[in-house]
Amino acid sequence: MTGGGIGERIEAALGQRPVRAAALSGGCIADIKRVDLANGETVVVKWGGDLATEADMLRYLAAHSDLPVPGVIHAEDDLLIMEFVETRGGMTGDAEEHAADLIADLHGVTTDQFGHARDTLIGPLAQPNPWTESWRDFFAEHRLMYMGRLAVEAGRWNATGLARLETLAGRLDRWIDEPEKASLIHGDLWGGNVLTRDGRIAAFIDPAIYYADPEIELAFSTLFGTFGDRFFARYRERRPLAPGFFEERRDLYNLYPLLVHARLFGGGYAAQVESTLTRFGV
Repeated sequence: MTGGGIGERIEAALGQRPVRAAALSGGCIADIKRVDLANGETVVVKWGGDLATEADMLRYLAAHSDLPVPGVIHAEDDLLIMEFVETRGGMTGDAEEHAADLIADLHGVTTDQFGHARDTLIGPLAQPNPWTESWRDFFAEHRLMYMGRLAVEAGRWNATGLARLETLAGRLDRWIDEPEKASLIHGDLWGGNVLTRDGRIAAFIDPAIYYADPEIELAFSTLFGTFGDRFFARYRERRPLAPGFFEERRDLYNLYPLLVHARLFGGGYAAQVESTLTRFGV
């Protein structure tokens, strides 16, 4: 093991010496490796970044839902040791249907306000979650405008675009109704965060949790093609979708992950935000 004494820290935390390590994909927040221990066990180790928050999110999902997530073995501010989840094969139709059942069950975990008991993360970025009675207010201020301001401050976007975003945020009632309840969501459903094994879902990783309109989760899953038709057919059997989701609300909700990517990378993601603003008349 390398990384400034990481091997020694793993041994101190687990009482087992790491003997082999291999890089894993991901690592937007931190370095991540599969680590084999002297006793024959295998764990996943991340270091760097705000890993205490990631550990809290995984523990929250494990305690409040049946969503399969890696177990947290040890956590510090900059060190996270988790259960290793074996994977085999990619996303299949059967896995999509299994994912739909799991996500529908997750969205059945509800509360009366939108947000979360603590701020969380999406990738490496802070995600504010003050409890808010109105979903439209929460989405407008703590998702769209918050991330839009970060993108401008980072030099990845421009003030003119932010002013257009503010105009759209003030008109959300034209397209979005207030949900009866706030649903717990994973928050970052791109394909790399969904682990499969033999046509089933093995685990969801790297969450960005809060209580939301569950449609924002479904929208995100379409942005990078995480799931296909079999997922949505099964999900709608469990939780029907109101008319207008695919036609309008999906693109509105995907402004948030596009703004996240604009803040991180600028370029084409900022252009996609501008295109969506134009589509909705601002």
